[in-house]
Amino acid sequence: MSGISPEQDRPQAQQPGDPRPEGPRRDLRYGIVVARPFGVPVYISPYWFLVAAFVVVFYAGSLPQSVQPSGVRYAVAAAFVVLLYASVLVHELSHCVVARAFKLTVRRIQLYPLGGFSEIEQEPPTPAKEFGVSVVGPLTSIALAACGLGLNAALNLGGIPRVLIDQLILANLVVGIFNLLPGLPLDGGRMLRAGVWKITRRPGTATIATAWSGRALAVLLVIVPVALLGSRLSLTSTYVLWLAVIAVFMWVSSGQAIRAARVRDRLPALQARLLARRAIPIPGNVPLAEAIRRADEAHARALVIIDHESTPIAIVNETAVMATPQQRRPWIEVGSLARAIEPGLVLSADLSGMALIEAVQRSPATEYLLIEPSGQVFGVLAASDLDHAFAGV
Repeated sequence: MSGISPEQDRPQAQQPGDPRPEGPRRDLRYGIVVARPFGVPVYISPYWFLVAAFVVVFYAGSLPQSVQPSGVRYAVAAAFVVLLYASVLVHELSHCVVARAFKLTVRRIQLYPLGGFSEIEQEPPTPAKEFGVSVVGPLTSIALAACGLGLNAALNLGGIPRVLIDQLILANLVVGIFNLLPGLPLDGGRMLRAGVWKITRRPGTATIATAWSGRALAVLLVIVPVALLGSRLSLTSTYVLWLAVIAVFMWVSSGQAIRAARVRDRLPALQARLLARRAIPIPGNVPLAEAIRRADEAHARALVIIDHESTPIAIVNETAVMATPQQRRPWIEVGSLARAIEPGLVLSADLSGMALIEAVQRSPATEYLLIEPSGQVFGVLAASDLDHAFAGV
């Protein structure tokens, strides 16, 4: 299978010109980098090797008996697996080439046991570009199958080369046609999403609609074999198990797309001003009990430590305050429970949506100081409040 995954909040992969080594390396999150075509890192999931070994064994057993001895059968099977995933890589590269033509940043290509997907930093800005990036993948797979047919016709190959080419023709046809099915996370689902987006002018609605279409396809992948084969269906059949795995993957991926769309719909409501807590300035040598009393009196929920010139220098940590027993609060200076205000902890009170989330991600902390464009303190943003708003709590 193939897909396109817009990527917003992940660490950047190595870019062209990066001085780090360019050889294969292990990435704890994505796997092993095996190539960098056009400067795009190609990762292989560690699980790929396990599944590839299984496919080699299965495919070797299904080859014609004319392919002998057994060592040759396994060599042919291994060659088929390598060529198959090379075809998947070409499929994904076609997505990347079109995405780059639309000025979209491609982070990486991920090859995993069920296929592959291209991770693009942001979604295409228009339905037309969404459709263009999506449709080129299946067309490329079908074109590879056509190239195989042409090669057979031109060279009239026989024996093992003919077996490999015939299987690659079939595999690319299956990949191309299957990916045209109208449901996420398939390319056809993104093409359908582009159409719904064009009609409704609401990308979030389009995502949810095509994600549910993907879930319907997942159910059909299980129901159709049962309906067609009935009692002849064997649960131990490799093909049935493979379809079941694909169905589960599609169901889970569609669910992730639905949740992501709902999160994006909530982004406009994430405004620093609305989430801010009222804060009072207080010297760091004031006892914690007295600082809490002053905050309660002012109906404030945050404490900002100031120096002798009334300049904010630290923010009191709410978790540390709550963890301090009542009997100790009169004897602890409030400044001892504060974190110094670093540049990344000072945010504009006008931040909202994704800009607010990205600012918080750049400097992880529990509290942030919000300031007006004039430089005056507006309040304190607690990361817990932002998390609750982001989760829709």
